[in-house]
Amino acid sequence: MRISMNVLKNRHGVYYVRKKVPKRLEQATAQVLGNGKPRQTFLMKSLGTKELAEAKRKAPSVLMQFDRVLAQAGVRIAERPLRTTLSELEITRIADHVFVATLANDERWRFGGREYQREAIAALNKQGIEVAPFIPTEHLPPFGIAEEQLRAATDDVDETLDHLRKRLAHGDITEVEDDLDRLLGHVGINLDRNTKAYRDLGMAALKAVVRAFEAIQQRNAGNTVDTPKPPALSADTPASGDTLRAAFTGWQKARNPSPRTLQEYQRAVDLFVQLHGDLAVADIKKRHAREFREALQDVPRKRTGELLDAPLPELARWGRENPEAPKVTATTVNKLFGGVQAISRWAYDHGVIPEDADWSDAFTRGRIKEDESDRAPFTTADLQMLFRAPVFTKGERPRGGKGVAAFWLPVLALFSGARLSELGGLLASNVLPEETTGHTVLTFSKDRGRGKRLKSKTAARIVPLHPELKRLGFLNYVAAVRRKGGEHAWLFPEVSPQSKGGAAAWSKWFGRYLRSSGITDTNKVFHSFRHSFKDALRAGGVPEDLNDALLGQSNRGSVGRGYGAKDIKQRFGMPALVKAVASVKYTGFNLSRLHSTTKGMG
Repeated sequence: MRISMNVLKNRHGVYYVRKKVPKRLEQATAQVLGNGKPRQTFLMKSLGTKELAEAKRKAPSVLMQFDRVLAQAGVRIAERPLRTTLSELEITRIADHVFVATLANDERWRFGGREYQREAIAALNKQGIEVAPFIPTEHLPPFGIAEEQLRAATDDVDETLDHLRKRLAHGDITEVEDDLDRLLGHVGINLDRNTKAYRDLGMAALKAVVRAFEAIQQRNAGNTVDTPKPPALSADTPASGDTLRAAFTGWQKARNPSPRTLQEYQRAVDLFVQLHGDLAVADIKKRHAREFREALQDVPRKRTGELLDAPLPELARWGRENPEAPKVTATTVNKLFGGVQAISRWAYDHGVIPEDADWSDAFTRGRIKEDESDRAPFTTADLQMLFRAPVFTKGERPRGGKGVAAFWLPVLALFSGARLSELGGLLASNVLPEETTGHTVLTFSKDRGRGKRLKSKTAARIVPLHPELKRLGFLNYVAAVRRKGGEHAWLFPEVSPQSKGGAAAWSKWFGRYLRSSGITDTNKVFHSFRHSFKDALRAGGVPEDLNDALLGQSNRGSVGRGYGAKDIKQRFGMPALVKAVASVKYTGFNLSRLHSTTKGMG
């Protein structure tokens, strides 16, 4: 018995409240309720009374509870980025799933017999829906359907198919909207309904339903129509196991990359999938690689508002429509392009791609020429402005600067030329006297177990400690760290590879601090210390091959510019290395003002 749209009476005369969950919220509602179900189609609760007046009094508060649950589910849906595009592969997979699901439902009904009808009735009753079966269960055959059911189903399918074909002729996709909401929710896509992508998906799904009912007509006529295997819908668990995302997951487990590398490769794979879908790696062709690179080249450098969360096709389209807007650098394009290439190569090397597949690296020779670095070295005036700042003259330690790292990282970079990530990865054991001369050296090496990685093989090197660093008390600081934490203690724990945010977060703080100090040229960043050190070595008469070796740079055009830590010492000898670093001077600038405030700090 129905009292209102939401208040009903069960077979025992007890009133209950029921509310239909919108299709797009079914999955999220089940997650909010935490009931372990994949989706929730109805919200129901007994009012615990057989009295109508009491039921009417209790119902509003229950409905308010339901509204809160649906609101929470809506928030979960809203947290997904709103997409405005779909790849052809995504549209095809979702439409194919509609086709397969329609045939599968027919198959379950057609061959399920008594057991299927019992289960279907029980499921409806559980939702508070009272039904009277077309034929009593006990009169059904144990398998299959009765003759009366087949006749009724034949008429119903013919009528439904006629209706669907009219909707298709009109381009009316409302017939499949519920299916689309459910499937998009399952695959985790929040698609804007007011887009061409939604209309294209709707038409593909409507065509799929028409094809499915045409196939069911054939079944009703006694023809053999098999139900295909359902396509993979979840991007995280592809059925084939050979897709780009599957390869990325395998690569991640095998390589245990640093958080920064993982983030970069994840971003690269996400962008590729946004453009082409989660292709099997073996199916990635040169066309896909070229289109990916061209789309990346159109991405605007500065993104605000809706562009912040926009997928690659939308970003590229905006970039093409606004040609005057600065685009991401060639370095960024190559880094993302190379990320997908690295995952593809890993997939081939580790058997993710079938052995009999005719595979070739679609990304070979696909990178674009990079411009010379636009990072400029610091001038003497820049250094004077920066090192007059409170961090260096008044002992100020901003929270974003991570304690003494705010002081030591810039000073170390100025007199060693090391990258920020290399300095952030220093341990106490990386600052020790060299065994033959006793001169203290900085050792830059990788340690995969602790997340220490180097940019290249040539980045593994030793750099003698500059006299200015000794004078400022760096060795005292290292000794204090060693006493407290031992040889394997991080020198700058809050900037180490194992810290949250690490060097990337510190770099953002330093950029802001640099601008507040009066250095407004955006081409001057922390990496500018490295350029300054290289220029200072050159000004000190240091040969170019030794210059490259101390900076951990490789130049294939010159013999001897691909050294590791041991090779540098053997090739040049410690005296030459010590002399080269000591030659680094910055004319017109010194750190004498820092002596009294920093010596011995630890």
